[in-house]
Amino acid sequence: MHCLPQGAWLERQAAYQARVRRYADPYLARRSAGRKHPVEDFLFTYYTQKPGQLLRWHPGAGVVLSGPAAAERTGWKYYRTPDDGELAATGLPPGSAAVTVDVETFVRDRREALQFAGTILAGTAARPAQFGCFGLHEWAMVYRQDKFRLRHEYLQLRLGSGRTDEVVEENRIRCSHFDAFRFYTPDAVPLNSLTPSRENQRSMEQPGCLHANMDLYKWAYKLAPLLPSELVMDCFELSWRIRAMDMQASPYDLKEWGYPAILIETAEGKAEYVEQQRAFSDESQELRHRLLRELTPLLQSVGSGPGPAPETTKGRQ
Repeated sequence: MHCLPQGAWLERQAAYQARVRRYADPYLARRSAGRKHPVEDFLFTYYTQKPGQLLRWHPGAGVVLSGPAAAERTGWKYYRTPDDGELAATGLPPGSAAVTVDVETFVRDRREALQFAGTILAGTAARPAQFGCFGLHEWAMVYRQDKFRLRHEYLQLRLGSGRTDEVVEENRIRCSHFDAFRFYTPDAVPLNSLTPSRENQRSMEQPGCLHANMDLYKWAYKLAPLLPSELVMDCFELSWRIRAMDMQASPYDLKEWGYPAILIETAEGKAEYVEQQRAFSDESQELRHRLLRELTPLLQSVGSGPGPAPETTKGRQ
């Protein structure tokens, strides 16, 4: 353990919260006004972490926060007061006002979630990246939408329904991520060359997949407060940028929202997509390894076998 004095950790907390508010405040303003954004609402509506939860800063495991302000956290879930031996080890006198993350209780309560996250992260990190999907998962979600009466209330298809269907039919679709594949229209499902499922998720996810890389944010926030919040926010910001690129390559017309299309129906657009996809894959692998470095001691303490499937995230657009 090491100690952060009150001034130091309050400064870190303030800097972190300012970073979060850059994204959270516009979303909350839109929500209050009854407005939606097809790109920038996504991380707050698809994932289960809400803005108020994201704003709560955590130092991560093995850190003692000292000072009177730390007393507020004595009622927070998975926090505890260090004993006198732990206080002494960090240079604090007995009875000092201080808190630390309750790693033992978290690991006991969330053992299966910890193991599953470790399995997904390590397995994905070890596989070769694939770059041949060209974002067609988003197109498959609206394939033959007229037949299935699918409509997004404020988004238009930039090529129209007929041409959108043709793009799907003219290309090989090879989505490896179940939480994208499960939103395909029924007629698009048999067109996918792979069959991702919740059961084979451990062996299917690979580091070229935009959605697997966006999900680094999910695995990070599900393990709060064990992880330092700055690392969680690094994952959030990466997911934010990936979401923007994912929607630029989608069949939707988003010019009025400030997102010019990546024309994946053309050779030039495919090349542009793969260039960005490769860059995101490299960046994601760095974050994946950072997450694993934080989790490895905890995984070793409980064994690193696979856990059950995680809870399903909500519907998406």
